[in-house]
Amino acid sequence: MQEPDPATIRAAAGGDLAAFEDLVRAYQQHVWRFLRRLVGDATVAEDLAQEVFLRVFHRLPTYAFQAKFSTWLFQIARNAGIDELRSRQRRARLLRALPPAPPPGPGAAEARTEIDAALAALPADLRETMVLIEVFGLPYAEAAAVMGVAVGTVKSRMFTARRRTQAWAAPGEGEGGRGVAR
Repeated sequence: MQEPDPATIRAAAGGDLAAFEDLVRAYQQHVWRFLRRLVGDATVAEDLAQEVFLRVFHRLPTYAFQAKFSTWLFQIARNAGIDELRSRQRRARLLRALPPAPPPGPGAAEARTEIDAALAALPADLRETMVLIEVFGLPYAEAAAVMGVAVGTVKSRMFTARRRTQAWAAPGEGEGGRGVAR
């Protein structure tokens, strides 16, 4: 993989769209192939590659020529891929914590109602924490900043929210069954 001319990078960083387009054309296939292998899905890799080049466009003025351009670019691509993988893990945890959804069709509205009811059964502070982390995918530190609390508080609330949601989903198990928010 050949490194781009520093003048092209400087021009793109200065807002020259033709120079930026040259960078995209030179690296888009490499970035897409890297992301496809990292996330295991060609369509998701395509979306991520677009996001990577958007990030590159915004961060290009901060490129300091301390590393190869390709190294810097692939670091951005790697971070985007890892963000996607973490997002998948959060969605999977949320799905495991909620009651199983019925097959699509007439029961889909009921599943949505169940999810809403499970979240509504939580106290506001726990619900807010779960939504910020599991739905919006914020890291604990960002969620803590949004809520104005310590990271440890966010972790504690998230643990409690998951435990209560799992207890809520368990039908008729004494105090912990549906509708009971301890």
